[in-house]
Amino acid sequence: MEKIILDVDTGIDDALAILYAIESKRLDILGITTVNGNVPLDFVTKNTLKILQLADRRDIKVYPGAEEPYLREPEHEYHVHGTDGIGNALDDMEVTMELEDTFAADFIIDTVNKYPGEVTLVMVGPLTNLALAMKKSPWIKHKIKRLVLMGGIVSKAGYGNKLPTSEFNIFADAEAAKVVFHKGLDITMVSLDVTHQTQLNMDHINELEGTKYFDYVKDSTEIYRSYGEKLHGKNECSLHDPLTIGYVLDESYVETVPVYVDVETQSPLSYGQTIADFRGRLGKEPNMKVCTAVDGERFVKDFINTLKK
Repeated sequence: MEKIILDVDTGIDDALAILYAIESKRLDILGITTVNGNVPLDFVTKNTLKILQLADRRDIKVYPGAEEPYLREPEHEYHVHGTDGIGNALDDMEVTMELEDTFAADFIIDTVNKYPGEVTLVMVGPLTNLALAMKKSPWIKHKIKRLVLMGGIVSKAGYGNKLPTSEFNIFADAEAAKVVFHKGLDITMVSLDVTHQTQLNMDHINELEGTKYFDYVKDSTEIYRSYGEKLHGKNECSLHDPLTIGYVLDESYVETVPVYVDVETQSPLSYGQTIADFRGRLGKEPNMKVCTAVDGERFVKDFINTLKK
């Protein structure tokens, strides 16, 4: 099984990604690190612990990370994820698991050093923890197997979910993303270009009826689906973060191309925009693979079937 560290800012789709990773039974989850993002860090860590309790996976340890972005002040997405980050679906659940004492960036450093060349970092929130880890221990870039991240948007036809051309995870800490993008890592960026083509609706959710996740998935995604309906006229939501797990499990879900990508950190109109140089105008070698197409229907089917097991 592939060894992974899962880095989350647990809102609704992060929680679904955690469940997908667990129920796939095909990933060795060495630990989950948390980061400020969709909601403040306290909510993120509490949500993550609740999801692990729901999945009955108390053996997976959670390591709290950055409370704020690399340089700037935090912004959150309550209108998308609800007041607690997971649609208030587990309000009645008491947290009985405990957080680890080790800071997330230190856990990343220690784990990558323990398993050099074996650990895939799956990061579905802002990249703050990794930027901090590489600032403290620059040499770990040679020991990370690969980085698969959910973030960004690169196509002309796409649109951002924060600013017109900016995706939230990158916007939430563009400086950290800029640091990470230029460290020479093996990076795959699973962007809004493809995640917007992975829609979860009530027909899919009803397939989970009778399983331990039915009520949670239905209740937690209600605000998320309503937001999608307000934007697009359909009561459905994108499986942004779960697709990142899907790529780690089966790369054939998406098509990728190597390209040089940088991050805008100066303009207030396009802060956090991921700029992909598809034509090579900047004369720089590709620094990552970006996703250009997805078999969304096959992926969503696998996501549902995995949670039904």
